[in-house]
Amino acid sequence: MIIDTNVSLSRWPFRRLAGDETPQLAANLRRRGVTQAWAGSFDGMLHKDIGSVNARLAAECRSHGKGLLLPFGSVNPKLPDWREDLRRCHEEHRMAGIRLHPNYHGYDLKDPLFAELLSMAARRGLIVQVALKMEDERMQHPLMRVPSVDAAPLPDLVKATEGLRMVVLHWKGMLTGQLCRRLAAAGQVYFEISMLDSLGTLDLLVEDVSIERVLFGSNYPLFYFEAAVLKIREASLTEPQRQAIFEGNSRRLSTGTSR
Repeated sequence: MIIDTNVSLSRWPFRRLAGDETPQLAANLRRRGVTQAWAGSFDGMLHKDIGSVNARLAAECRSHGKGLLLPFGSVNPKLPDWREDLRRCHEEHRMAGIRLHPNYHGYDLKDPLFAELLSMAARRGLIVQVALKMEDERMQHPLMRVPSVDAAPLPDLVKATEGLRMVVLHWKGMLTGQLCRRLAAAGQVYFEISMLDSLGTLDLLVEDVSIERVLFGSNYPLFYFEAAVLKIREASLTEPQRQAIFEGNSRRLSTGTSR
């Protein structure tokens, strides 16, 4: 059984992907043993009408992935109605969390609005996923260069935000081992594995932050799902540790019982 904490619906803006139609994505995930997938929307990166993005996301998850797809809405604190978007995610769409793209939305983590957003999400009991990038900078379209997020302010922000549950997405190359350790010590911060790409990096992450803070994430359909599974299979982990990453840690996080 697998809980995938990082999949996306709709269309990647720069090319078609195998699995970018929701019925196909849901079928592929089920075939690979996924019992729950935390789903954001590619539309949330660039669309300005975030309310419509989140409504479509919630509807797609209900129609094609009920019991499988768990929607994580987009919130852009640089748009004027972002607080209402956050309220709708929680109260109307009954989402478990939100997914943030600071670099695509044009703010850094020192922005006071980001701190306000974290605080409001924590008070509502929402999990906050922060994507530090979406793809290797070398793969970006030449007219769409998006710098990666500077994560240095995160430990202090986490420490200052009571009740915050955060998942860091796509962090490889953005976080050093020391910064990972500081984040893990600051509060309930978890790390998904989709961009780990070197031999032994998963073992190093477990050593830095403990097995309890590592989550399975595939970044499907932008990445191949099987690549994430192989990262776990090839690491020097016991079977209970593998199961913790595949399912146990994310289940405890989603129910608020994580350590």
